[in-house]
Amino acid sequence: MQNQHYKRKKAQKPTAEQLIEGILLGDFIALSRAITLCESKKTSDREEANRIIQACLPHSGNSIRIGITGVPGVGKSTFIESFGLHLIEKENKKLAILAVDPSSERSKGSILGDKTRMKKLSVHPNAFIRPSPSSGSLGGVAHHSRESIILCEAAGFEVIIVETVGVGQSETEVRQMTDFFLLLMLAGAGDELQGIKRGIMEMADGLLINKAEGENLAAAKRAKREYQNALHLFSPSPSKWQAKVGLCSALHHENMDMAWQMIQDFKSTTLESGFFERQRQKQLRSWFIKTIDELLRRSLFSSENLKSKLQELELQVEQKEISPYEAAKVIFEAFKQEI
Repeated sequence: MQNQHYKRKKAQKPTAEQLIEGILLGDFIALSRAITLCESKKTSDREEANRIIQACLPHSGNSIRIGITGVPGVGKSTFIESFGLHLIEKENKKLAILAVDPSSERSKGSILGDKTRMKKLSVHPNAFIRPSPSSGSLGGVAHHSRESIILCEAAGFEVIIVETVGVGQSETEVRQMTDFFLLLMLAGAGDELQGIKRGIMEMADGLLINKAEGENLAAAKRAKREYQNALHLFSPSPSKWQAKVGLCSALHHENMDMAWQMIQDFKSTTLESGFFERQRQKQLRSWFIKTIDELLRRSLFSSENLKSKLQELELQVEQKEISPYEAAKVIFEAFKQEI
């Protein structure tokens, strides 16, 4: 339910305190504006965003965070909508989807079409969809997805889905910010394991073969056996959880309950072993280190005193007059003197 007190004041730019109040009351507008502040590159916006995150942090951590990736053409958006509707309508959950859009490396543009792709979810009062531009980051994972997760949890969302752009190196980043990592696959496309990097399969806590329907059902069952055999060859996970393989049809809304049960079983197993909490703590440490890296990088490249030196060194590197490592050492020493 929207916070009426907050809505009356939305014509003015809300303060951090008003946004915090709105978020804790589950106000979608306040949540969206806070996430926009997190994504901003303006120093004043970042400072305000940090105040909001700090206030929301004690109210976070009560969701299950699910990372979802899949091969091209797997029907990821259809699955997320079908699965999301099941969570909301059958399991009575509040759902937030952080769907990361591909940004062009050349234009830095973004499609931001997630609400169009998930028409039913986008209008559901218990679903919040936030398409965020990836800003050219590795594989398309939005740089501030971690902050968005904290804010969504503070707003009362019990399930957070982080969708990646596709199969690639970005999966490592998503793995580091979610509890359960789901890999969507297809059957009937020749060699079932072709094009799937071993590392991505090793990261998966669950694997679902979508479009297991009609004439494709037999091929899906064969693929399930192949994937099960392949997963048994991997080293045991520190979580003590054995990754599961299942069949589903997002188009026909089949086995969405099985997918949710798989995630629930994972949570129960890892909570009992203590892995769930250890993983969350590890993720917070990773966020801390990545933030230090971001702040150092931003400070270095925003320095007016170092701009000409950077340009000079870039040219020398291009002309092979100096190695990239040596050039980096030179600029780092200059940066240390400045700070």
